[in-house]
Amino acid sequence: MSVVGSRVAPGMQRYADLDQRLLAAVKGIRILPTVAWPASLEDRMIAAYGKGQYALPEVTYHAPDLSAERAELAAIEREAGYDDPIGEYLCRTAESWRIAAEMLEAVGTNGVTAPSIVLYGRPGDAIPGSDRSNLDAARYFVELSDELGSDLLADDVDISIPADRLRDDLRHTLDEFFGAGQIAVEVDPELTAKAAAGATRIRLRGGTTFSEYDRHQLLAHEAFVHSLTALNGRAQPLLASLGRTSPRVTATQEGLAVFAELMSGAIDISRLKRISLRILAIDMALNGADFVEVYQFFSHRGQSPADSFHSTQRVFRGVPLTGGSAFAKDNVYLSGLLAVHTFFRWALKQRRMDMLRHLFAGKLALHDVISLQPHFESGDILPPRWLPPWMQHVHGLAGKLAFSLFVNRIHMGKVQAETLSLSL
Repeated sequence: MSVVGSRVAPGMQRYADLDQRLLAAVKGIRILPTVAWPASLEDRMIAAYGKGQYALPEVTYHAPDLSAERAELAAIEREAGYDDPIGEYLCRTAESWRIAAEMLEAVGTNGVTAPSIVLYGRPGDAIPGSDRSNLDAARYFVELSDELGSDLLADDVDISIPADRLRDDLRHTLDEFFGAGQIAVEVDPELTAKAAAGATRIRLRGGTTFSEYDRHQLLAHEAFVHSLTALNGRAQPLLASLGRTSPRVTATQEGLAVFAELMSGAIDISRLKRISLRILAIDMALNGADFVEVYQFFSHRGQSPADSFHSTQRVFRGVPLTGGSAFAKDNVYLSGLLAVHTFFRWALKQRRMDMLRHLFAGKLALHDVISLQPHFESGDILPPRWLPPWMQHVHGLAGKLAFSLFVNRIHMGKVQAETLSLSL
């Protein structure tokens, strides 16, 4: 082991210093708060839209001056270099934060769109290892959900858990898993999303209720991925930045969180539909649909006025509402899920369960897990202290992935119901 306690190995101190400079430089770069809308505006607009009174919301933003941060990040990129995987990690991370800073300085204009696509991708991007696009996948899951929806309505659970009661329940569960007081759970009436997680705090949107599926998803997605990887990353002696989600790791982190829902049985077809509809909506906005048109798209797909407004707001955060622009972050949920699922299958085939565990050592991209392997082996980067419950049962995980590896070779186009019935 070349890391003892909190000491950094000889030769690595330069990278540790650059990493600290990186953390200091990005402290003021706050992506979602900069593009967020006030809850009071949302409440007024949801009430009006619910009555069919459509008008484009009037949103104002404060564009930050991040020129000093951009200059420091560019300097870190130059000094880190690509001679070592740690240097490459720092270069890639600093670059993504620099692009994010440029995006935020353009908040309220179409100038947000291009950098957001650089960071989060575009709906038409190809899925790795496939000739299909993220947009194709989104259409598939929406169509499948529509086909199955009427048959599955009886399985829906009542949405009846108040935010305060869910907060108390989650606190108890997380105290048992992580230790008392490691993660706080709070109700936030200003929160736009239904829930959000940091390293030491999970917030629930006030004034709403949650279902049992919501509870399972919050634990699997927010607590046992987003909070867990942040806590593991904060414990890293060399790269403290592994405790913070940089823009370049968003796709892997969100994909891993949705994959965790899948492995935990915490995802339902409606959830896949919501994720997929957002990708279709981003594509609509990029092709000229305005805020009202995208809202009506969600509404016609069965979402309530409040959910339709929140979904549309996510697409138009930080950009003009008149069409042709979009904030592309929601593109990563499905593309990230598909990439992470493929990575897990690949690692199983290569008998590299260690790489799967390393994915939880901090806020990493899939690329990092592979490129940083020498530093995991040397001990410069520590293995994760915590793993999600479903990752602690390796044989069960391997069984699920092994099954999917084989059944994916079956071509459904060649399957006939008559043949199946005769074979049984």
